[in-house]
Amino acid sequence: MTTRRRATALSRTLLATATGACLLAGCGALPGDSGGSGGAGSTLTVMTFAPADSKATNMPAMPGMAKAFERSVNAKGGINGHRIRVLTCNEHNTAGGAADCARKAIAEKAVAVVGSYSQHGRAFMAPLEAEGIPFIGGYGVSSEEFQSPLSYPVNGGQPVLLAGAGHQLGRACSKVALVRPDTLAGDSLPLQLNAGLKTNQVAEASDIRAAEDSADYTPQAREALADSSAPAPAAAGKGATSVKEDKEVKDGKDKGCVAAVLGARTETFFDAFRRADAQNRKPQISSVLGSVSQALVDRTGGKDSPFEGAYVTSWYPVASDPLWEPMRRVIAEQAFGDDSVDPDDSGAQTTWIAYTVFGEAVKRFGADEPVTARKLAQKLNQAEPVKTGGLTPDLSWRYQDMRAVAGFPRMVNGQVTFQIVQQGRLVAQPGEQSLDMTRTLESAPRTG
Repeated sequence: MTTRRRATALSRTLLATATGACLLAGCGALPGDSGGSGGAGSTLTVMTFAPADSKATNMPAMPGMAKAFERSVNAKGGINGHRIRVLTCNEHNTAGGAADCARKAIAEKAVAVVGSYSQHGRAFMAPLEAEGIPFIGGYGVSSEEFQSPLSYPVNGGQPVLLAGAGHQLGRACSKVALVRPDTLAGDSLPLQLNAGLKTNQVAEASDIRAAEDSADYTPQAREALADSSAPAPAAAGKGATSVKEDKEVKDGKDKGCVAAVLGARTETFFDAFRRADAQNRKPQISSVLGSVSQALVDRTGGKDSPFEGAYVTSWYPVASDPLWEPMRRVIAEQAFGDDSVDPDDSGAQTTWIAYTVFGEAVKRFGADEPVTARKLAQKLNQAEPVKTGGLTPDLSWRYQDMRAVAGFPRMVNGQVTFQIVQQGRLVAQPGEQSLDMTRTLESAPRTG
């Protein structure tokens, strides 16, 4: 690491430490404390940003869900007497776009950024930290969301999804190939998947890198097929398998498995994978919430989709769970003309939970107590957990609630659910219960 990079990292660490200390101790306002609203009857400005119309992952349902929440809340008189004003911003899947969205939130005196998506945590988090603006319920794809004292994650992000996928595959597979983005954020995915595989005594997955905006994944598909080819049980009198292979067959781990985590390009990869499987070996395929969705299954043929039988790891209950009914009702009433707001979409679900947290935090203010960004963060740091209607465990971001996961100290929710595509629907995987992957991740090494 160069001297300049070390200095930058040290300055960010010192800023985060000082900011966190002030938030927890309640010291004086930080320079440029953003957002300032009066008591009941005032309007609170918040922002939701996400990429749209980019060549990689797009999340239009997130700002769409935020606007639906705004209309629903304001139609009922606001939150604790406050109307809310939701700004949306296209992050474009670029560092510059993420920084621009953060600067817009500052310029508009937003009291929080809520339910947003960006891979470029450094670009957006530093400006928000400097102004004391809390980042509530990001999608969880950047490490900064789990490091900044002004970030309040509602799920365990990609780390718990990958560890959960490793657990899910480790119970069924003898060999696993992982296809993942060749990006800085993608570099940690093999470590997290392998942590889940390790708990089930399965060897590390082969690591296959791919451009996240490629239009052709044929080379990666062929490599994944080769790397996931499970050893066939030896016929009687025709040689013997190793002791390890023999045990895997007896335990039912006789499948080769391929996991692809490429966001919107996951469909493109599995299309190439299907065409590359000329011998019709059909290994078990797997992905995570956000890379495979109900909308994708529907679009690719429903029960005849190539994703039929796929394993999917999620943060949340299946979309058909009655716990989602309040969100579905808001979408039906307030976003009926916006096709991007799909109640099955993980981005919409995350934004709904993030705004639920925001609303519960605002309710902690007294009738005439001004709502500012710094004071909102202080409310979130209080002892009382925030309830999300059963969609997540109760959430609390006190120091004692943080997890000992290397590189992700702000993680407070390590829960995952296990799903499978059956008859064209994402349903709970039979025989599998939701699990907390915290201990699994605590054993995972940290990326450099």
